[in-house]
Amino acid sequence: MARKYFGTDGIRGRANGVITPDLALRVGQATGLVFQRGDHRHRVVIGKDTRLSGYMIETALVAGFTSVGMDVMLLGPMPTPAVAMLTRSMRADLGVMISASHNLYDDNGIKLFAPDGFKLTDEDQAQIEELIDTDLSKRLAASADLGRAKRIDGVHDRYIEFAKRTLPKNLSLDGLRVVVDCANGAAYSVAPAALWELGAEVFSVGVEPDGFNINKDCGSTSPAALSAKVREMRADIGIALDGDADRVVIVDELGHVVDGDQILAVIAESWQEDGRLSKPGIVATVMSNYGFERYLNSIGIELIRTQVGDRYVLEQMREHGYNIGGEPSGHIILSDHTTTGDGFVAALQVLAVVKKRGRPVSEICHRYDPLPQIMKNVRYRNGKPHEDSKVIKAISAGEQRLNGHGRVLVRASGTEPVIRVMAEGDDKVLVEDVVDGIVDVLNEVAA
Repeated sequence: MARKYFGTDGIRGRANGVITPDLALRVGQATGLVFQRGDHRHRVVIGKDTRLSGYMIETALVAGFTSVGMDVMLLGPMPTPAVAMLTRSMRADLGVMISASHNLYDDNGIKLFAPDGFKLTDEDQAQIEELIDTDLSKRLAASADLGRAKRIDGVHDRYIEFAKRTLPKNLSLDGLRVVVDCANGAAYSVAPAALWELGAEVFSVGVEPDGFNINKDCGSTSPAALSAKVREMRADIGIALDGDADRVVIVDELGHVVDGDQILAVIAESWQEDGRLSKPGIVATVMSNYGFERYLNSIGIELIRTQVGDRYVLEQMREHGYNIGGEPSGHIILSDHTTTGDGFVAALQVLAVVKKRGRPVSEICHRYDPLPQIMKNVRYRNGKPHEDSKVIKAISAGEQRLNGHGRVLVRASGTEPVIRVMAEGDDKVLVEDVVDGIVDVLNEVAA
């Protein structure tokens, strides 16, 4: 069913354009009403990243939740996975993360977590959407039943200890030179501190948030600065998180970027060797490279694909009992430890393999040669241009040209108004030509 507010990763849009104080207020009220289940005093934890608009949205959410009788615990800047973990740990009825993840500062969003730390079901989202557009004035709490709000101290330390406990007992990062890029985002405090406590020599970048510089020329979506810093400091590894730290990319000692597929391959192979894979398979999306799938099959691991979005990866993992999943973008879900993507915990698992094998990161993190994969975005105003008959015909023609030696994927983004056109195959020139042909038709239709 089509949703009015929720996309693939919560509610997201331009701050004070789509994500207004009024919307945040109504989301707080609607969600608070849906998750008041039982007779106990209900409470919600709220974290945020470092965007300027976070103050505005946080305040409006607090008003919404308290107006329907929920107590609010404010965590301040915290990674999204930390909010999910603390929702469970603090026995909250609901968790909220104010973030637009890898987007720039002028966007923001609201991510919601159920009491178990998992993202909301479609049914919960549908209930909330119905209430958002309803007059709730008669369902507000009585004056004596209004909620209270307070800031919680010590939550950074709780997440740091949680992340460290995901590593083998007594493992030390002593001797490793690590550059960590926190994207001027939510992990700017916790990630460098955890790495230092584990014994690494830490060089931090992207740890000076000012409300405007989140993800700007830094972090997992812009790893060039990290690559340069790794080479400059002669570091062993670079770790780039995004604005809310639910995704990660790695940079090896040569400055080369390692994507989410390679990271998944490293962790999956290591966990297979250690007998930690719950099943001989992992979950990824339709965007994962076919070379990745070939490699996994060669070591006896099946790749199960889902539609794009870490919530769909997680649904597949939970339904069928897999404990590793993720996306090429660096959303890595390790369900033995987390209920959502955790870029920092994933990076720690890679560091554990580096320490165990004693080999350079460039060797550890090159598990396979990816097939040439080309992806281009086409921005559009409205409608569904990728479903136009001309576009469908162009896609079919592209698939025929690849002739079984590659694949084509055209889909609408769930977070921004663009159509993503991807193709991969053994012949890079042919793949790029196929993508360009589809993009040309899309531009014509979307104009």
